[in-house]
Parts: sequence; C-alpha cells; structure tokens
Amino acid sequence: MSSEFVQLEVADSVATIRLDRPKAMNAISLQVQAELRAVAAEVSERSDVRAVVLWGGEKVFAAGNDVKEMADMSYTDMVDHVEGVQGAVTAIARIPKPVVAAVNGYALGGGCELAMAADVRFAAENAVLGQPEVLLGIIPGAGGTQRLPRLVGPSKAKDLLFTGRFVKADEALAIGLVDRVLPAADVYPEALAWAARFVNAAPYALRAIKESVDRGLEADLETGLQIERQHFAAAFATEDSTTGMRSFIESGPGKATFEGR
Repeated sequence: MSSEFVQLEVADSVATIRLDRPKAMNAISLQVQAELRAVAAEVSERSDVRAVVLWGGEKVFAAGNDVKEMADMSYTDMVDHVEGVQGAVTAIARIPKPVVAAVNGYALGGGCELAMAADVRFAAENAVLGQPEVLLGIIPGAGGTQRLPRLVGPSKAKDLLFTGRFVKADEALAIGLVDRVLPAADVYPEALAWAARFVNAAPYALRAIKESVDRGLEADLETGLQIERQHFAAAFATEDSTTGMRSFIESGPGKATFEGR
C-alpha cells in the first residue's frame, strides 16, 4: 500500500508503517487518520507480515493531531469525527502482531497517543513525549487519558495530563513511558531488529498473547484469567503447538520451525 502521508514497506516479513508528512511535522490530520486505519487493516490481514515497526522518520515521530484542522471544528463537527480520531490509534493497537514504535524527535499529543498504541516503544536520546492538550483548553481524544495511566500509573499520568509538560527520553524511560533509549541513528535499526525476532515465531501464539494481555487489562482479574484459559486451550488446535512441543522434546527449546498454521 502507498498513500499520501502514511507509507507501508514490507521487507523480510517485517512491515514499516511510516508517517510521512514532513512539512507539518507529521501532524495527524483526518486524512492521516484514515490512512492509518487502512494500513493497519492491511498489515493485520497480510500473512507475509509477522511484525510491525511504527516510525515517523529520522527527525520527528508526530508532533500531534492537526490543530489547524481542529481549530475550525464545532462541537457537532467533533461528534461526527471523534470516533475516527480514536479509531486510527485503536486500529494500530489492535494489529494482532508485535508492534514497536520507533520514536525520533517529538511524539506529542496525538503522536504520543499513537506511540502508546504500540506494544513497546524505542526512543531516541533526543525524543520528547507528552500530552499537552490541556494547554489548548482541550483533553486527549485518542486514548491518552486511558493508555497513559496504564503505562505509568494514575498519579504520574495525571501530572503529565494536568500540566501538559513535555517529557524527555530519560524521564520517559524512568516512568515506563518508553522501554529503551538509544542514540537517534540506532532507533529505527534496533526497532527493526526487535521486530525481526518474531519472523519465525508462532504467529497464532503471539496473537493470543497480545489479545490476552490487552483484553485482560481492560477487565478484572477473573475475567482476564478466563480470557487466558480460552486462548491457552485454543492454541492446542494449531499445528504450530504440535510442532513446538515435539521439537522441545526432541531437540530442546528454541529450535522449532513454525509454519503459521
């Protein structure tokens, strides 16, 4: 797939979803949101994609949602569009494969929300993250009030949301907002290397793990355990489970060749 502002490249079973709107610092407009939803659907369906890197390029991840576009919207306009605003980020979060965000430069507002939709986040030493919507008199609308506290805890999240302050990479790592901090030139290559680890993994097991964790976090413990039980039992219906357990018995761990069935 190729679109105006969101590019998709697939190499060696790893997909790179790249925001490419450099003149606007990758601001996430309604068009970008639509393109993100489309590319998320494509990589979710493609059997030749086993893992995904989400990237904004070497200079900026995404400076936020398109404020110029939003400034002209009324309440009723936003009522009509808010599901699309959330839906673009949710579509990335629901990709049933490992997703890593490679964050160079700014990831603010909608950009931070997009990064939080990934399973893990690698940030450059010069990365800056935050949810500054309160400084515009509004609140995050693409999951910031929900995903941020799940990552860093409610108190730290409220501090960031109330003040709108920016967080540099070292603090983001300390509070759990990002998972690794790297030299800027290494962020994308390291993200690719992380994603490549899953090219030969059992894709349905990975999918079940991701859904068990994500859905379980949305529920109480007993419901989460029920979700896990269902996915655990279902894994035994795959050929990969037979292959993996036989390989373990015969050759030890980590030597199975999975077919994705």
